[in-house]
Amino acid sequence: MTTVNGIDARGTQHCETSTLAVLLRHQGLDLSEPMLFGLGRGLSFVYWDSKSMGFPFLGGRVKPFELTRNLAGTLGLDLVVRETASPRKAWANVVEVIEGGRPVGLQLDSYHLDYFGSKVHFGGHVVAMYGYDDQVAYLVDTEQQGGAVSTSLGALAQARAARGPMTARHRSFTLTAPTAPTAPTAPQDLPAARERIVPAITACADAFLHPPIANLGHRGIEKSSKLVRTWLGRTDDPRRDLPQAALLMEKGGTGGALFRNLYRDFLAECLQVLELGPQLRTGHRLYTEAAALWTEVAALITRAGESGDEQYLVRAGAALHEVSRIEREAMEALSRLEA
Repeated sequence: MTTVNGIDARGTQHCETSTLAVLLRHQGLDLSEPMLFGLGRGLSFVYWDSKSMGFPFLGGRVKPFELTRNLAGTLGLDLVVRETASPRKAWANVVEVIEGGRPVGLQLDSYHLDYFGSKVHFGGHVVAMYGYDDQVAYLVDTEQQGGAVSTSLGALAQARAARGPMTARHRSFTLTAPTAPTAPTAPQDLPAARERIVPAITACADAFLHPPIANLGHRGIEKSSKLVRTWLGRTDDPRRDLPQAALLMEKGGTGGALFRNLYRDFLAECLQVLELGPQLRTGHRLYTEAAALWTEVAALITRAGESGDEQYLVRAGAALHEVSRIEREAMEALSRLEA
């Protein structure tokens, strides 16, 4: 067995931030999951549908791996990414990092992982790997999936080789802090905290307020408010597809309250350590309201699927219309923060 020493295998709520936390804690940089999410400018929205998809997808964050790239830029981390079409080379890339005494991040399709109870293809899943033996790989996943988990080497190979939406070519990556930190545990411990936090907030707000297409940002939420009302006609099995969509929203975080809760808590941490204008308090208050409404939307979608009653989707659409307004006002306030 080959494992990295000193791994803190706490799983958190979201896969990419869980992985980032493992990689950075191993170097002594211990930031909360909301702080990692906020500094990585993770909040967004997309309504995604196509003829090749069984059911529409609501995404509440930026596309896979963009958060990692953003965080590296914000904190001045050295991000090394390796991709290859060769499974043999992909495995060698991972072994090299682990034998060097460091955990490694992997992007893969969660469908193939042994410990995943929900068999849904998602090629943007991210885990931290910290060891292996002749039969299994030792990983850190989200708290929901068990935190410290293992999967067979064959299943891991399948997951990394998968192709389809949001997949990558056997992607593995490492993050290196520019200097050895002294275990900061809060944003005020970061170098030049204000100069890092405020641009991350305003850049996230600007992207949300000015999306290039109508499926993204606040415009995407408004579009969803109209399209969600038609979902009973979008599926042959509403009792399966609508509750599944709601479950992914709330528990998987695709488009529900999870990422709004993380961003709300990020803004709350910023309020504790930075003396900024009223815009930050406004953003925090509005995202608290938005998160509660997203939970209500998911519940209404579930009830629509279980009952077949369109009125619940009409109510969900009305709630999404309100969410679009609330999040737009929140981001308008946050976009006016000044470093």
